[in-house]
Parts: sequence; C-alpha cells; structure tokens
Amino acid sequence: MELIDTHAHLTFGQMETDIEAVLSRSIAAGVTSWITIGTDRSQNQKALALAAEHENMYAGLGFHPHEAKDASPDELEFLKDLCGHDKVVAVGETGLDYHYDHSPRNTQQAVFRKHLRIAAETALPVIVHTREAFDETMDILDDFAGKLKGVVIHCYGGTEQQTELVLDRGYHVSFTGTVTFKRSTELRQVARMIPLDRLMVETDCPYISPEPLRNKRPNEPAFLVHTAKKLAEVHEIQPHDFTKAITETSKKFFNLP
Repeated sequence: MELIDTHAHLTFGQMETDIEAVLSRSIAAGVTSWITIGTDRSQNQKALALAAEHENMYAGLGFHPHEAKDASPDELEFLKDLCGHDKVVAVGETGLDYHYDHSPRNTQQAVFRKHLRIAAETALPVIVHTREAFDETMDILDDFAGKLKGVVIHCYGGTEQQTELVLDRGYHVSFTGTVTFKRSTELRQVARMIPLDRLMVETDCPYISPEPLRNKRPNEPAFLVHTAKKLAEVHEIQPHDFTKAITETSKKFFNLP
C-alpha cells in the first residue's frame, strides 16, 4: 500500500513535537507521502520548513477562513512569495466557514477571492474549506472558472445534490475519517458517486480519527489506511486497486513526482 495524506496539519501541537515518530508510524502503515497544511503566517512558515526537511513531504499554504481577519494585503503578498517555493504544491486551505464565524463573513469572502487570484497567478491548485457556506463557496469559485489549475473540496461532507454540482465543475473531493463513522451512511452514498480520478483521502490530523480508532487522539497519518479501506469497500473494489488509483489521482492533482 502506498498512500498520500493529502491534508495534514503536521505542525500542530503533538504532531510537531513528535514528528519523526509520527512519520515512522505512517511509513510503516503504508502512508508514505504527506501534504502539510498552513493556516496562518506562522503555520505557513512552519509547514514549508517541515516540508523542506523531508523528501516526500509537501506543503499547502494559506489562511484558514477562521484566520481571514489577519490576512492583510502585506500578509497575502508574503503568502504569494512563499508559494513560489518548489515544495509548495497548493494554495490553501482557504474558503468559507459560517459555522463559527471567527472572521466576519465579508472578510472571509474577500480573502478567499484573494487566495484564488494567487492560485491563478502561481498556477497552483486550491484546497478549499467550506462549512455551512456551500452556495457562497461555489459562487465565488464560479467567478474564477477556467482560471484555476484545480480545486479540491477538503474534508468533504456534501449532499448528493451538492456533489453533482461539484462534479459538474470538474472539482475533486477529499474524504477524512468522517466517512468511516457509523452514522455517516449518507456520506458513504455520496462517496460512491465520486469517480476514482476525482477522489482523494486525508486525515486532517490531528483531528477526526477514523473508525475503529475514533476515540484515539490525536489522529495521525498512519490512521489513513482505515479511511482508504472503508472507501474501497464503498466502491466495491480491492483495497490495493483503490489505493493505487487514488494515489495516482493525488499525484496528478498536486503535480507530485
């Protein structure tokens, strides 16, 4: 098994302080590459530095919608400069989160648009976070139709109707451990809709541990195998064939070796 954790926060808390052990357990489990995600200026710098230290690690850089209030023009110009590094493979995560509203909604929208401009100018794909803001997220992305190299909706939790809209636009989706939860029957039905050339997997660690390790904290890349196995079951194909297909999808989307 060779899997890529396409969305991990390896600079958060215990991940950062125990990183070598975390990566060793990951490799032993068959998760051999990682994209670590920045969420603000400090985390972006840490993510890029960590990726630069490890051969099979890459970075996605951006301001999480919770942190949009801190994304000044100078900060976004600095972000654009960082995105020129050869270990940066995506802009984001960025997007809209109307569940907590840690940043004003109009600020989230403006900063999201600025991230998309950076992505268009740097020819990098975009990692999108959307929570309770699906329609607004799609409307903003529609304004950049034809200008973006690729779009992935991370930690996907859309309905069947929303998923049809996502697929019609040519976007990718990435599933976390939520798809393994016992109550996630509808999400597994949605996962069945996603062609393997549009589907990726992630931990979003240190959050969202999958079944059967849901009560284990923190989540870590080694646990990604459980999400992949559940999705292989959903698609009714052998885990080896499933992981091979989605690993190729991830490599192509993020332009990985």
